[in-house]
Amino acid sequence: MTSFAFAALTPLQPGDAVAVVAPSGPLDPADLDAGLAWCQGRYRVRVGASLRARHGFLAGDDDARAADITAALEDPSVRAVLAARGGYGITRLLDQHARRWIELLHRDPKPLVGFSDVTALHAVWALAGVRSIHGAMLLALGRRGGDDELTGVLEGAPPPTWTGLHPVACGDHPPVQGRAVGGNLAIMAALLGTPCRLHADGRVLFLEDVGEAPYRVDRMLTSLRSSASLDGVRAVVLGEFTRCVPGADGITVEAVLRERLGSLGVPVLSGAPFGHGAHHRPWVQGALVTVRPGEVAFEDGLA
Repeated sequence: MTSFAFAALTPLQPGDAVAVVAPSGPLDPADLDAGLAWCQGRYRVRVGASLRARHGFLAGDDDARAADITAALEDPSVRAVLAARGGYGITRLLDQHARRWIELLHRDPKPLVGFSDVTALHAVWALAGVRSIHGAMLLALGRRGGDDELTGVLEGAPPPTWTGLHPVACGDHPPVQGRAVGGNLAIMAALLGTPCRLHADGRVLFLEDVGEAPYRVDRMLTSLRSSASLDGVRAVVLGEFTRCVPGADGITVEAVLRERLGSLGVPVLSGAPFGHGAHHRPWVQGALVTVRPGEVAFEDGLA
């Protein structure tokens, strides 16, 4: 499998069909109902067969969860795939199903929405050269009554410019452009050595994580560097690293990020509003972005 250029997609319109799938962990029924109610207020919803299933720490067994993704990609009426929640489980599906999903995305490109464990599916979309949205998932959307910015991005608007970001490295630099890739650091580290591994060459890398001790963040970044996954990266945009508390040594995650990424010789900005915290704003993988001192501007979105 090889990576492709990110072609533009046809934005959604109100009334289009979207598929809701649970590719990772099991769902809280009340949160699911609230999320579906929000979604049904604007789109026609196709519900995955395993959406309400539970198989230990997974939402249904591997075959059932993979079948829901395949069905969403095979259905020409479905114009976007929305993940209900993250957790764990998508990497279990890739060996057997990623190649088929890439073939289906080549035939009928459609965006994906999700983050966290869904980073593994974003890697599949990237290999297919299809843009996808790193954004809040259905359960969170139900809890907070939707997300106008995410809806706008789904329907063709580029994300608004992010300002007030903090320089970690190369603070005074000319504008840098590249296509956006990335997501959850732990998932990208888990994909090393697989066909779905990160390809950052010529791109702007977005990173976030949750619940990882600083030394583990160091280990993951070191693995990405040692594997040449970061070779050719043009800039790095850091979102929230939530609950990444120091150990007894007192080393903070901010210090690790500064040391491991600052020596890449490219602009590194922190404080971007995405990740597992309270202010998750959407960005489009595959969109052209311009990185300026303290600012990330999205030159396009899905279209």
